[in-house]
Amino acid sequence: MLKAFLSFVRKEFLHIFRDGRTMLILLVMPILMILLFGYAITTEVRNTRVAVFVPHPTPKTDALLLRLDQNPRFTLALRARHPEEMDHAFRCGDIDAALVLNADCAVPLRPDAAPAVQVLLDGSEPNQASMRLNYLQGLLQSAADGARVAPVRLTARMLYNPQQRSEFNFVPGVLGMILTLICAMMAAVSIVREKETGSMEVLLVSPLSPWVVMVAKLVPFFVLSCFDLGTLLLLSTLLIGVPIAGSVGVFLSVSLLYILTALALGLLISTLARTQLVAMMVSLLLILPTLYLSGMVFPIDSMPDVLQGVSLFVPARWYIEAARKLMIQGVTPDHVVHEAGILLVMLGGILAIALRNYKLRLE
Repeated sequence: MLKAFLSFVRKEFLHIFRDGRTMLILLVMPILMILLFGYAITTEVRNTRVAVFVPHPTPKTDALLLRLDQNPRFTLALRARHPEEMDHAFRCGDIDAALVLNADCAVPLRPDAAPAVQVLLDGSEPNQASMRLNYLQGLLQSAADGARVAPVRLTARMLYNPQQRSEFNFVPGVLGMILTLICAMMAAVSIVREKETGSMEVLLVSPLSPWVVMVAKLVPFFVLSCFDLGTLLLLSTLLIGVPIAGSVGVFLSVSLLYILTALALGLLISTLARTQLVAMMVSLLLILPTLYLSGMVFPIDSMPDVLQGVSLFVPARWYIEAARKLMIQGVTPDHVVHEAGILLVMLGGILAIALRNYKLRLE
């Protein structure tokens, strides 16, 4: 009895070890997750890009700026000569916070006085903005204590999201995740299912060109994705109360570009996967980068340099950044040209690889 039981156990071990997909889930995935959450992914404030505007410099303000520049959590990215420079830098995504030393610009500071400081923060990411404010308060207060002056008089202002509503942060990210899931995974699984059942060969011998057949299979997913996009936007604006502060037309154009990019990604997956299970697993693996490396949940600036480099190749990152700028910050179209251009290049590159693989499969 025991011998038979052990033989069954041995057989199951052999089945598991021979199945590469199972081994990937059982052994590699836990290691990857603990490395991501324990080392790479963090909510700590790092590499915060700060702009400063000092209308009346004094030795005390210079000391504060020196302490700020020496702190590893902050990077002095801009010394503004006018407040308009900081507003432009916020809209371009070049800075995360701004300091106005001596907020009452009409009154020069006494050399021995503690400067009044106004802190401006990007409220489109409210959790990060609150943490940055706390770190800045601690830094400025420690600088005042070190200089033996009165406590720093600090006022804070959250730009774009003064009420610090978390929905303003998550709605653009959820849009990117849902569109990735619908377009990439569903399209890939649908095409691979045709190959598994043998109906793809029947379609390919029809009078239509193979490229026409593939485009025809993707059109329904494009239409359904557009419908889902419209539904999500209506729910976001009418029910949740997240506005589209910028141009609706530009936002829809960028969203359609991202839908096409995600569909091209689904087409690429279908050329690599032979079964629906593999297509679904590969598609689900794409959801992890969308969650962790797109800036939807964790700030990209706080990640190690390696992961920041990897995130450059995640299409959802650029869509979510453009969506936040258009929905929350209300920027003009020229401020999202960079993100739209990258999505367009990704669309062309993914399509080129997918069509090349598809052509090789036909040959």
